[in-house]
Amino acid sequence: MNARKPLIDDDGEVRELTAEDMALFKPAAEVLPPALYAGLLEMNRQAKLRGRPKAAVTKERVTLRLSPEVVRAFRATGKGWQGRMDAALCEWVKTHQQST
Repeated sequence: MNARKPLIDDDGEVRELTAEDMALFKPAAEVLPPALYAGLLEMNRQAKLRGRPKAAVTKERVTLRLSPEVVRAFRATGKGWQGRMDAALCEWVKTHQQST
């Protein structure tokens, strides 16, 4: 039987893993206790749920050229100015609906 090269040298340094080392690895499900493996799976699932929730109605990304005065005025209102600009445009659309 082939003697395997130790992963840690006399100084406690871990050597670089080779393809042969990697071939000996087993899936976590085979070597971890079932409760620990299930816990890790749940942690991974929860990690994917972090961040901003998906909006029910998404907005469409567009490129739009606006006058500098309009952009300056909205930016001057602080963080969230794009949302306020969107709200102002939505309000305008509601009050200027044309019947077809």
